[in-house]
Parts: sequence; structure tokens; C-alpha cells
Amino acid sequence: MAVRALPLGMDRVAWRRAEEAARRSWRLTMALLIPVGLLAIVGLGAILSSSSVAALRADHDSLYFFWRQLMWLGAGVAGLVAAALLPLRWWRRLSSFVFAGTVLLLLAVQVVGVRSGGSTRWLSLGPVVLQPSEFAKLATILFLAVLVSRKEDSMHRLRDFLWPVAISVGVVGALVVRQPDLGTTLLIAIGGFAVLVASAAPLAFVLGGGAIGVAFAVVAAMVSPYRWERVTSFLNLGADPLDAGYQAMQSLVALGSGGLFGVGLGSSRARWSFLPNAHTDFIFAIVGEETGLAGSLTVVLLFTMLTAAGMLVALRCRDRFGRLVAIGITTWLAAQALVNIGGVTGVLPITGVPLPFVSYGGSALLTELIGVGILVGIARQAPPPEPA
Repeated sequence: MAVRALPLGMDRVAWRRAEEAARRSWRLTMALLIPVGLLAIVGLGAILSSSSVAALRADHDSLYFFWRQLMWLGAGVAGLVAAALLPLRWWRRLSSFVFAGTVLLLLAVQVVGVRSGGSTRWLSLGPVVLQPSEFAKLATILFLAVLVSRKEDSMHRLRDFLWPVAISVGVVGALVVRQPDLGTTLLIAIGGFAVLVASAAPLAFVLGGGAIGVAFAVVAAMVSPYRWERVTSFLNLGADPLDAGYQAMQSLVALGSGGLFGVGLGSSRARWSFLPNAHTDFIFAIVGEETGLAGSLTVVLLFTMLTAAGMLVALRCRDRFGRLVAIGITTWLAAQALVNIGGVTGVLPITGVPLPFVSYGGSALLTELIGVGILVGIARQAPPPEPA
């Protein structure tokens, strides 16, 4: 029997630990990539079915949105691979530049942004349309994690707690809420909140900051008739089924029509202009209609698997910055899925945020896949646990 030679300077016990660490990294990587890959496939199929009518009404080819999403998916996969291969220390160094670039894009939106549906959220760069607020979710997590990881030993002082939050979540949140986009602002705040909870900051400071954020969200909703109408219609969907509650009611009709196993792939009736934004914010309703409760629960299970894998990556990572980033990214993706599905099913108010990896939207898909790539990179670089 051939005996495998050990690397120079490594004994057999250390070699076995290294092998076990490699196996754990591989398992974590697969636990991240498999649900994301399946969700992206589900998204392509749902977009193919739900967007054809909308594309024809906009004088495009029926496959217009499908092909664009496929191209963004290709760019996203390339971004995922690049992010996974980039060492964690480089993300720490690049976070300031990523954050500054995102802030500049958000400022550009205020000046030359494209207005649609009552909001100015997009930048048109020739054939490419970007939504910088999607990039802001990841950029804020990275930048806040750097600031907090450098200051964790002094986060018990209120000043050292406040300024990293103000310069990251505060600046970006103020720019995004001006677009206006309260849903994305809330997700940015949730990602930042997760980073702070996982840090050494006193819980009283974190909860106090969270309470201030909730109060701000309530006030922002109350001062905007459009946002407040969404909240009040959520509390009583049947009060105005032809106006304020129309979208939510049609979403429930689509989900109810799916039954246990759905009406069949490509057989959705809601896509025929009954359900607005069928291929974007409300694509989960199309999934539920065409694949039924079984398909809907499968999507929920895939997000649960992704969340569990992301938290395992964070728990296994010993690097302070990497741990905070992993928790922030995982919480952001899980919260966004929860908020979207909650709105579609009538459990939460409609916020207009897309379903990660599934909804149509290039900027969102690209950012989400890069975030997963960072998680994969952290899983690959994380050292094995200390022996008992």
C-alpha cells in the first residue's frame, strides 16, 4: 500500500486537521451555492413565464426581460467567482473605495437619475441601467464591518459607537430615502443592525439605535401619503380592492389559484396584466400560482438553507471583520426574502423590494451574487476550529 507523503514540516495530526478543514470548507461552499443556483434557475423560469406579456406591451420581444436577466446572471456569476477568490484582507482594504463609489453613484442619482413610478432610483449608462441603492446594501455592510472591527475595543463609549453608524448607515440611508425608497433603506438598516449586534457594542446602544430607526421608519411612512396608504391597505386589504389594495388582493388570488401543485409552468393567468409587477416585486406570486404550495415552500426552504449556511460560515470564521461581514450579508439576504414574501402573501406591508436571486433586476442580482461570493470566500479561508 502506497503511503502518502506529508507536506514538509507538518505532522500527521496537523495534516488530518487541514484535510478536515478543507472538507468543511467544501461542504459550506456547496451549502451556499446549491440553494443560490436553484433559486436563480427558479427565477429564470418565473421571469420567462411572467414577463412576456409585459415585454409585448412595452413593444419589446416577448423574451426581452428573460434575455436581459440571463446576461445579468452571467455577469453575476463572474462577480461571484471573483469575489470568492479575492482574499478577505483585500475586501477590508477595498471597502472604503466601494463605499465611496456607491455614495457618489447615489449622489449622481439625485442629479441625473431616471425617474419612474414616482421615484428616482436609476442611472442610465447607455444600454445599461443601474440601481445604485442595490449596491448600497453590500457596500454599507462592508464599510461598517471595517469601522466596527477596528473600534470594537472602544465601542462601549457612545461616541465610538455613533460615528461608524452615522458615517455608514446614516449617510447611505439619507441618500436612499430621498429617492424615495423606504424599503431599501430599511434593508440597509437591518444589515447594519446585524453587524452591530454581532460586534462588541453594548446591547443597550444597539437596541437604542434600532428603536430610533423604527421610529424614523414610522415617521417617514406617515409623512408620505403613498407609503401610509400601503400601510393602511395592508391592515385591511378588502377595504379598497380596486385601488390601494388591488395589488395585494391580486397576489393572493394568484397564490390561491395555485392550490397544492399549481396550474402548470407557463400557465399563469395573473401575468395577463392582472397582477402589476409580476416579474419583479411579485414574482413569488407567479411561482406560487404555477407550482402551487409545494413550489412556494421549496423556495422558502432554499432561503432557509442559504441562511443556515451563511450563519455557519460566520460562526466558523475567526477573523473579526469576516465574521461581521458574513452575518451582515446573511441577515440582509434573509430579511429581504422575508420582507418580499411577507408582502406578497399579505403578512407584511408591501415595500417594493425584489425577491433575492429570483426577481427581475440586474443591479440586485449582481450585488446579491457578489455577496454570496464573499461568503464563499470567507468559508474557503476560514481556519478549522481549535482542537478540544
